Amino acid sequence: MAFFGGAARVGRLVGCRQYSTTTGRTKMLQVIQQQIADTKAAGTWKSERVITSKQAAHITVSTSDTPVINMCANNYLGLADNADVIAAGIEAMQTHGNGLASVRFICGTQDIHKELESKVAEFHGTEDTILYASCFDANAAIFESLLTAEDAVFSDELNHASIIDGIRLCKAEKSRFKHRDMTDLEDKLRSSKQRLKMIVTDGVFSMDGTIAPLKDICDLAEEYEAVVLIDECHATGFFGKTGRGTSEFCGVEGRVDFINSTMGKALGGAMGGYTTGPADAIALLRNKARPYLFSNTLPPAVVGATAKVFDMLMKDSSHIEKLQDNTALFREKMTAAGFNLGGDKEHAICPIMLGDARLAANVADDMLQEGVFVIGFSFPVVPMGKARIRVQISAAHSTEDIEFAVAKFIAVGKKHGVIA
Repeated sequence: MAFFGGAARVGRLVGCRQYSTTTGRTKMLQVIQQQIADTKAAGTWKSERVITSKQAAHITVSTSDTPVINMCANNYLGLADNADVIAAGIEAMQTHGNGLASVRFICGTQDIHKELESKVAEFHGTEDTILYASCFDANAAIFESLLTAEDAVFSDELNHASIIDGIRLCKAEKSRFKHRDMTDLEDKLRSSKQRLKMIVTDGVFSMDGTIAPLKDICDLAEEYEAVVLIDECHATGFFGKTGRGTSEFCGVEGRVDFINSTMGKALGGAMGGYTTGPADAIALLRNKARPYLFSNTLPPAVVGATAKVFDMLMKDSSHIEKLQDNTALFREKMTAAGFNLGGDKEHAICPIMLGDARLAANVADDMLQEGVFVIGFSFPVVPMGKARIRVQISAAHSTEDIEFAVAKFIAVGKKHGVIA
């Protein structure tokens, strides 16, 4: 048993693994157990529901064989179970294998990786692209790689956790401006004397469904000689007239310097992320970005499937139009029923604001019993006292799906006193 720590450290048996009962481990577990108890007492403990089907508009879960409508996936275009996308992934595995067993710069770059990077750049109208295992990695890489202590970064206070963590890794002067507050941003830009200035914002804020004022941000960037980075995870592929994202929606295509985004949401729902922007900056990232240099390359199946999605998007925008129609229908009916919906009306993220964490969890549980899969969001995912049900509309939802979900929300909402 030396493999598990030796005879002197043998403890209680769980399955076939023996765990240490040293004083250090015991103290650590006591702290952890107290944190778990406190979180449960606050009503913010999160348990995972187990899905037993493909990700789709209709799914099955482990607690029931009856299909339920999924209203909380990032599957905005309904492509997670698209037959053509799946076939492209299978074909890529057959021609290029299961994986590369390497990082990109050693022996982990195939022709399909370069082809996908070119397609992403073409889609966004940029010079070049670098692929990562996730957009979290893209955000973890870019600030440390491109900014030094001579530079400054200006971040919206509600930016995604991955942006916050990425900024922490760099040595640049850090400023946080109030959410979508251009006066505050300008004050901070004006007072900074640093060499390079980077403004970073979510294009669409994932918890709230609010849209960044990109035109104003780009105007300020030009005035104060800054560059602009946007995180487009909740916009790429489905937001804007042709799915080019927030820059297209706001009419500032070509004015945004860097776009970080994901392939794990609207673009087939698997995994992967990227930074797309100036060729020289991308070349430097390939040489300095730690998540790129020290993580395995994306597997061929993901690359092939995602490339197929980009091909589809550059030929057809009908999925986007369907999503817009579904979003408008849901918002109209829920607002008419008396629910308080957050976010901007144009976006498929439709937060139902409830405030109390326990209420959000109870509403979500009751909705599942009624045949609608949604999740309650509470602290620390959202600020304390601002718990909600974050509904996400998909192009795969039918009109009947939307109407069914609204009817169930009304019934459960009345039960819990959310609406009269």
